[in-house]
Amino acid sequence: MTRPPPDPSVTRIAGPWRHMDVHANGIRFHVVEANPVEANPVEANQDDSTSAADQPLVILLHGFGSFWWSWRHQLRGLQDARVVAVDLRGYGGSDKPPRGYDGWTLAGDTAGLIRALGHETATLVGHADGGLVCWATAVLHPRVVRAIAVVSSPHPVALRASALTRRDQGLALLPWMIRYQAPFWPERSLTRNDAAELEAVVRTRAGAAWLASDDFSETIRYMRRAIRIPSAAHSALEYQRWAVRSQLRSEGRRFMRSMKRPLAVPVLHMRGDADPYVLPDPVYRTQRFAPHGRYVSIAGAGHFAHEEDPDHVNEQLTRFLASVYGG
Repeated sequence: MTRPPPDPSVTRIAGPWRHMDVHANGIRFHVVEANPVEANPVEANQDDSTSAADQPLVILLHGFGSFWWSWRHQLRGLQDARVVAVDLRGYGGSDKPPRGYDGWTLAGDTAGLIRALGHETATLVGHADGGLVCWATAVLHPRVVRAIAVVSSPHPVALRASALTRRDQGLALLPWMIRYQAPFWPERSLTRNDAAELEAVVRTRAGAAWLASDDFSETIRYMRRAIRIPSAAHSALEYQRWAVRSQLRSEGRRFMRSMKRPLAVPVLHMRGDADPYVLPDPVYRTQRFAPHGRYVSIAGAGHFAHEEDPDHVNEQLTRFLASVYGG
C-alpha cells in the first residue's frame, strides 16, 4: 500500500540549528541556520555580543533529489561564520512554483537570499546542482558573491564540453539527463514504492564505506520522504529538464555564453576520487574558468564527499574560508 505524501514540515528536523522561512525573489525559502547568534542578546555586554550580520555569511546549496539535510555535518562543523543551509526552489520546505528552474532565476534566488538575510555578500558552497547555482550566481551577480566552494560540480561549460566530447563522462551523465526529459513518467518512477528509485540512484553514485554506514541509512530515509512531498519530484526534475532543453533554445545558448566570463572570486573544488558520476576530465577543464582555484581530491569518497567524509571536507572548507576572510 502506498503511503500518503508527506507534509513539507517533515523537513524541519531538530538539531543544533534553527528553521526559518525567508522570502526572496518572489517566493519563500526554508532556511536552516547553524548555532544562531542572537542579534541583540538581552543579557550580554554590548562589547561581548556578536550579531549574525557581523559574521561572514556562508550559504550551503544541496544537489539533486536532496534537501538542506545533506549539509548537516557542515552545519555542525563550520565555525566563525554565519552558516545557513537552504532548501532550493522546489525542494523540501521551500515553495514549489511551476516555473523558475533556469540558471538565471536560480542565480537570482541566491542573490536575493543574501540580501534577505541581511548581508551584502556571501560565500556559496554547493553540491552538484547546487554547485551549478554557485557558478551561475558568481557570474551573473558578482557583487554579492565573495567566494564559491563546490563538491563534484565542475563549471557548467566545462561539464557540458566533457559530456559531449568524452565517451566516459557522456555515458555517466547523459543517460540520466535524457531519461528525465519525458513528461509525467519520471516523477512517478522517482516517487513510487516510497521513492525506492531515488535510493537506487544515490547508491550508484556513493562510495562503499558510506553506503554501509548508519549515517547513510538515516539520510536515505529522510531523502525518500522529502522527495515525496507534493511537487518536489517534479521540481527536482525541472532542473534537469532545463539543463537539456535550454541547449536547443536561444536562452540556453545565451546562458552558456554568459558563463564563459572570467571568474574573479576565489574557488575551491572538491571531488571524491571514487565519484562515478562526475569524472576528472570536467574538473580539469574547469581550470580554464578558475585558473587560480584550489582543486582537492577526497580519497575514497564518491559523489557525496561532504556527507561521506565530512571531517576532510570541513577541514578544507575551514581553510578556504580563513583564506577568503583573512581568519
